Amino acid sequence: MGSVSNRRHGGKRTHDRRGAGRGVLLSARGEEVAEEAVVEIAGPEAVGRHLGATTVGPDSAAHRFECRERGYRGWEWIAVIACAPGTEHVTVNEVSLHAGDHALAAPAWVPYEDRIRPGDLRPGDRLPLKTDDPRVTDPDDPAGTAGSAGSADGVPRNPGARRSLTRAGWEAAVRRWTTGEDAPDPEFAGLAERSCDSCAFWLPLQRHVRTGAAGSGGRAGKAGRAGQAGIPEVGVCANEFSADGRVVASDYGCGAHSETPREAGEGSASRTAYDDGGPERY
Repeated sequence: MGSVSNRRHGGKRTHDRRGAGRGVLLSARGEEVAEEAVVEIAGPEAVGRHLGATTVGPDSAAHRFECRERGYRGWEWIAVIACAPGTEHVTVNEVSLHAGDHALAAPAWVPYEDRIRPGDLRPGDRLPLKTDDPRVTDPDDPAGTAGSAGSADGVPRNPGARRSLTRAGWEAAVRRWTTGEDAPDPEFAGLAERSCDSCAFWLPLQRHVRTGAAGSGGRAGKAGRAGQAGIPEVGVCANEFSADGRVVASDYGCGAHSETPREAGEGSASRTAYDDGGPERY
């Protein structure tokens, strides 16, 4: 770059190019000026091949160079050069490092409260509520205080707590319990003759006014087993041979229903005896 004479004007580095104008910004000479500026900032080992140049204004252009710095694969050095109208001076305005289209970059930042997932909590950890957490009521809201173990909207409440579970919080919990990854196996309910709403081992968590028949031992209609706004009534199973200790919907079912009748006679009716004709002699 011996043809470039370096000068300083007002603290900025300029390059005197006889006969240069706007065309010099995108020319090979403009590339030389930009590369020299990047090398001065980053060092020759960190600067790779020229990737291209584009105009960023009537009298300025940006030159892109490959970044060879370790850990910055796909990143690009960018040098912005300018040439004032009517002058022959090319000025380096700035040098910066930018992520390219295929740059190795950190994932988008996620707030801490949004990074927590079920199962992350460990003994000794503290997990405060989110700001304006929609799952619980504001303790300063008189309409949201827990006054009893239940309420007219069918949401169970803890009378000893300052806050109460909101309708949204309750519905989200029911969806997790009945349709989430940890929900009981639906194959049991599909093959069961009786539903949980008539089983002694099913302990309901809330009470709704239901229109369907209950206690008949059969599978009641869905309308009779659903809570308000289509949310099913749920309860805890107390049968150690079934979904013991888990929350299940009232229309769930299994073969261990408390009203399952005993089979008549000895042995199982699902299998028949087979007579092989007795011993044979050979």
